[in-house]
Amino acid sequence: MKIHLHIGLESCGGLRLQEVLANKRAQLAEKGVLFPRVAGPKNHTRLFMALTAPDMVDPLRFNRGFVMPRKQAALREQLREGLARDIDQTKPNVMILSAVQMAGAMARVDEIEGVKEFLTQFTDDISITAYVDEPARLLARHYADQVLEGRARDLSLELGLVTAPDWWDAAVAEIPKTDPLAGQFLRTQAPVFWLDYQRLVDHWDGVFGSGTLQLRSYDPARFGARDVTEELRQAFGIDATFGKADAWEAPKEPSQEWLARARQMNDLLLRLLSRRKHILPRPLWKKFTDELAVDGDAIDPASLSAISTRFQRDIQALAKSHKGLNLDEVEPPKPMEPWAETIPTGGFRASQYLLAWMWRIDRATAEAAKASMERSKRGGDAPDQASLISPEARKMMPPLAIEKFTSLQSSSFKPHNRLGRVNEEELATAFAPAYANSPAAPRPLPDGSTGRVIVGCMKNEAPYIVEWIAYHRAIGFDNFLIYTNDCTDGTDDILKRLDAMGIVHHRNNDDWQGNSPQQFALDAAMQEDVIKRAEWIAHIDVDEFVNVRCGNGTIDDFLDRVPQATNVAMTWRLFGHNGVTDLVDRPVIEQFTACAPKYCPKPHTVWGYKTMFKNIGVYGKLSCHRPNKLDEGRADQVAWVNGSGASMTREALKNGWRSSKKTIGYDLIQLNHYALRSAESYLIKRQRGRALHVDRSIGLNYWIRMDWGDHTDITIHRNLPRVRAEMDALLADKELRQLHDQGFAWHKSKAAELHNIPEFQELYEKALNIRLTAMERVAYALALDLES
Repeated sequence: MKIHLHIGLESCGGLRLQEVLANKRAQLAEKGVLFPRVAGPKNHTRLFMALTAPDMVDPLRFNRGFVMPRKQAALREQLREGLARDIDQTKPNVMILSAVQMAGAMARVDEIEGVKEFLTQFTDDISITAYVDEPARLLARHYADQVLEGRARDLSLELGLVTAPDWWDAAVAEIPKTDPLAGQFLRTQAPVFWLDYQRLVDHWDGVFGSGTLQLRSYDPARFGARDVTEELRQAFGIDATFGKADAWEAPKEPSQEWLARARQMNDLLLRLLSRRKHILPRPLWKKFTDELAVDGDAIDPASLSAISTRFQRDIQALAKSHKGLNLDEVEPPKPMEPWAETIPTGGFRASQYLLAWMWRIDRATAEAAKASMERSKRGGDAPDQASLISPEARKMMPPLAIEKFTSLQSSSFKPHNRLGRVNEEELATAFAPAYANSPAAPRPLPDGSTGRVIVGCMKNEAPYIVEWIAYHRAIGFDNFLIYTNDCTDGTDDILKRLDAMGIVHHRNNDDWQGNSPQQFALDAAMQEDVIKRAEWIAHIDVDEFVNVRCGNGTIDDFLDRVPQATNVAMTWRLFGHNGVTDLVDRPVIEQFTACAPKYCPKPHTVWGYKTMFKNIGVYGKLSCHRPNKLDEGRADQVAWVNGSGASMTREALKNGWRSSKKTIGYDLIQLNHYALRSAESYLIKRQRGRALHVDRSIGLNYWIRMDWGDHTDITIHRNLPRVRAEMDALLADKELRQLHDQGFAWHKSKAAELHNIPEFQELYEKALNIRLTAMERVAYALALDLES
């Protein structure tokens, strides 16, 4: 096995490469290439945190609780075990590790030696890749990143090193002593010693051997192209092709004025922290920085031409021995007036902002002190907190899950259903009466309009289609565009019949190309007439039901309350299997009422959302959770609201797919997500796409993430009378009734077949025997996010 280690540099497209590697993980595995999740889902931050020198605490280790050497050592051992397990199970030819922080944060030889010692446990065949850019361009971007993370010294720090005999040594001499509580970290406050690319090569090759580190040039246009996978093939020696990626654009750089404001603010905050009387949590610091944002031009690298001149000869020499270093891509910009920090406009004074924010800093300090006192009373974190885990859960929870459980006890992410204290059963009775027992009448639409359209993708969902269509017709959706691929249970036939009845538009997606059938379908949907003429569009799955929790439960009732909205984040409420084991032909919304608490910001899957958006042409692409590809010139036309009707435009305008503590809202609308349904349904879902083998770990992981059942929500039940009426009206068609019955029979037969396969029956029994409290489930899911 060969290891390819990608060490950065940061701000050189690393996150783009990691995203593509993560999206292609399954395809790579088929070709003998392991991109392990255990080190981190995308960026292998756990690898970086585990291998930094114990005394060189960086913001990641500090914020994630790995400051103490014993905790870091435990993390390193967990990572070693996890990688060894993955290698043993998959037996790859190549393992790619990617931690973009390494090149810019490991300035000491002993840290590089530690990386080598760790990796050579698995193989001696190691190559290292670092991406570089023209030094002035890279410095401008990296400086902006540092300032937004808390840097207090301006660019005169680096410009003052231009005449130093040895850039690397002079820069390293300026590295402040690590002091986490005072905001002093190498990655945040130190000058960029690694701009001396020749010394960077010598630094790593001196430990791993000459020629181990290869430099490659970063070009945003090349990285943004869909064929960026060719870059991955060349960089990491992947022999086989593995498809194209989605297009990508490099993030927009912050304005010079924003950076000037933030840097001056950072200087005051660091002075405050140096007095040792205040604590400033990183999330609050980031909020302060965001509140200083103003539009304007970013730093022009041409104003840093002195940096370009300092390293130009070295780069030309390096290009001779580093074939991936394209001199055209690192061509220096034409020099211009030397850089000087922008003078903030509008009478900005950092001291005035600090005075206005002090009450927030004082509150954060008091909360931290209280938490520390509580931990002290308990005699330490781990023993007392871990003892709260039930004996049943302790038997199955891995060490990392227990560690997560411990840290959650004093965390603001501790689930306690803080949103609304009314019992859900009582809340349901406060709504308007149940609907009349009659089918919903079609909604009159303006000429040429297809109204409110749901786009869906399905594979082997025969028993659930009629209910899902009936429900959404009953609450006010007008049209459905449904794509199917590789169906064997009659799903295609049901949808063809519904298409012939004028209920849906069915499209066969068997010939999909690219990364996933779903994204291929969504790209195709944007060219469909039914979508082009839609008023509102929502992409949801057949296990998701739009639950309008206001008025009489219709889309009209909701939209009347948010007349300004163009985009609506419909946050998931996850529903577990509710003790239902057998697959039965009854409405899903009737069978399953046990769910996650409303207030459950961790793990990230619980607060995922899908977006219903007005078709006004502001976004050019439809993705799984939201529209993307914003027309920047029309951004002011977007009014994004949460499920309570509150604005979240700033948070969701350009990216994001989950609600946060700031944006969560369920009062008016939510998305009931029945990811499991019955235990037999789950078994079929986990088998789908496999032959006679199932990965037990993946199967149980999915169950643990999704089987929430500590709370009850029956608010959707008032829709049952009209849903049944609409289902009866649809199933009055004899052909559709026959196809529905045949589809259900196929699933019952498949369930019986799987019960007779020992490994599937074992998975079924293990799932049903899992007993976890809400907090244990959160901790377990968080551990799985890191380990699997």
